[in-house]
Amino acid sequence: MYSLPYFTENDPAVILQFVKGHPFAFLSGCDEANKPVVTQIPVFIDERDGKLFLSGHIMKNTDHHKTFSQNQHVLAVFTGAHTYISASWYANKQQASTWNYMTVQARGVLKFTDEAALLNILKRTTDHYENDPSSGANFNDLSPEYVQRLSKAIVAFEIEVMALESTFKLSQNRDEKSYHNIIAKLKEQGGDGLIIAAEMEKRTSQLFNKEG
Repeated sequence: MYSLPYFTENDPAVILQFVKGHPFAFLSGCDEANKPVVTQIPVFIDERDGKLFLSGHIMKNTDHHKTFSQNQHVLAVFTGAHTYISASWYANKQQASTWNYMTVQARGVLKFTDEAALLNILKRTTDHYENDPSSGANFNDLSPEYVQRLSKAIVAFEIEVMALESTFKLSQNRDEKSYHNIIAKLKEQGGDGLIIAAEMEKRTSQLFNKEG
């Protein structure tokens, strides 16, 4: 990944919060012919015994199911808001324009789990995103017959995270005047611009501490 020291988020709590806030991850691997395979699915991230684990479920007999059965190495990519940054917003405009964004990559080893774990992840996923005990669409509202048919077509997995890397590219390498002007311009855009501007504002005091 594109990684420079000043674009790296060093606070583990911030990284975990980002992953949990952007759970629809790209899972990428290579099959036995070294052809890349990618799928995008929601995952949970948990900590056990000082280690991080991702969990979720995928359809059986798909290219990614076959790939991860043959090659357990996986890259999970979590992405957030992103936006174009015009060089016209810099104090010195004679530079290249760029892009601000936030992303976290988790490298790990995937293993498929048993039926009990599958039922647990189905319940956890459904109830978490339904987020309404009275909706009538929670896991316990489904008939046992339907759950049994569903579970035959999918498989649960768990990924032990071996490395977690982040790039929060938020104009940390710009001078203070340019930095504040970028924030102002992004606020005018709305949408992802507002999100990136808010993230930049959080870091202002760290980047331009007047004390001392």
